[in-house]
Amino acid sequence: MNALEQRTAMALAAVYSVRMLGLFLILPVLPLYGQSLSDVTPFLIGLAIGIYGLTQASLQIPLGLLSDKIGRKPVITSGLLVFALGSLVAALAGDNFYQIIAGRALQGMGAIAAATMALAADLTREEHRAKVMAVIGMTIGIAFAIAMVTAPILNEYAGIFGIFWITSGLALLGILLILFAVPTPVKTIAHRDAGIIGGYLKPALANPSLLRIDLSVFLLHLIMTANFTVIPVILKTELGFADIDHWKVYLPIFIISFILSVPQIIIAEKYQKIKPLLLFSILVVGVAQVILGSNHANFYPMLLAFLLFFIGFNFMEAMLPSLVAKYSNVNTKGTAMGVFSTAQFGGIFVGGVVGGYVATHWGRSEVLYMGAVITGGWFLIAMTLPRPVFYKARTIHLKENFLQEPSQTLALLLKVSGVKEAAIAPEEGTAYLKVDKNLDQLLLDTFTD
Repeated sequence: MNALEQRTAMALAAVYSVRMLGLFLILPVLPLYGQSLSDVTPFLIGLAIGIYGLTQASLQIPLGLLSDKIGRKPVITSGLLVFALGSLVAALAGDNFYQIIAGRALQGMGAIAAATMALAADLTREEHRAKVMAVIGMTIGIAFAIAMVTAPILNEYAGIFGIFWITSGLALLGILLILFAVPTPVKTIAHRDAGIIGGYLKPALANPSLLRIDLSVFLLHLIMTANFTVIPVILKTELGFADIDHWKVYLPIFIISFILSVPQIIIAEKYQKIKPLLLFSILVVGVAQVILGSNHANFYPMLLAFLLFFIGFNFMEAMLPSLVAKYSNVNTKGTAMGVFSTAQFGGIFVGGVVGGYVATHWGRSEVLYMGAVITGGWFLIAMTLPRPVFYKARTIHLKENFLQEPSQTLALLLKVSGVKEAAIAPEEGTAYLKVDKNLDQLLLDTFTD
């Protein structure tokens, strides 16, 4: 990558991470605060945890499409301002828990994910775009881990309202990064590999394999969010951990689970074992939920189950986006990723609400057993996935003469040995390809500048 692309990757990763950090910081401490209020039920706690997922899921695709029309930076800056406003509303809530819920809903309305990815595509060359996207995508996992470890400590010294003030400040920091650290693109283009194209929503939603992957990320985040409606309370009331000491559980779990999930990720891609390892990970999550439900009052079984859960979670968090790319058409990849991300945030909302409801009416154990039941149905659905094909995505910049007759160029590209799928984007001056290892690179080079 050149200097501009490196700057883009680092700056946008920072913007994305400060926003996600602001969302995740509340996850391990909000149940503890809600429990201290006599009129707050577990259902309201779950609603407060998950409500941002509803507004995020509702607005992500519309705001991504809007950024094609009015520009990326105005949408991202406005989104961060709304996020800061939501944090401020929650920070001033006092004992009014409904105001916290309203603040969390406002936080989610600052849905900048699609616009951020589109801005990254505007600022990078085709051959380096995937690297930039990967750098930005990694910030979600990093932000989650940092939030889970630091939130209990921040909560001890600043309180939950102090955390909301911090998240508001993080949003303002993101605005400064957008204005002064992120370059402004020369032109805004709806990139098929990274942006959401309105005309491709229907094909993305009509693909049965993609729908099963969307359901998978929905259920994964449903279970995770439902778990966190009760796990912080279990650590405090049943295992005797002081609020500030919860990080001592989270930190080793995240480090060890990351180390153990990396070899699975390598095997899945290098040896083309994604589907069997996906099914195995779903089973691991299901076993973890059973152990959590039956042994959450016993420290070591609970710790083992928590570790198993995040081994499976980390693997699927990394591999499900890869499956979106493998199952989607070259034209619909960016749109399919937008739908996938929407399903992810939808799962967060449903997980918070359903987890809170079950905890209110049946109990904590039942929330955890619910996750086990869900994984059983999920496993059966995932078994029906077709074996993914491991083609590589390539984007090439076409010579001017090949842009004059796109249909003819498409036919010629499909005759190149190793080119399995192709699509021409004349407005971008590019061709999107899926290729295998037998690619005739010399012949393909005749099409490129």
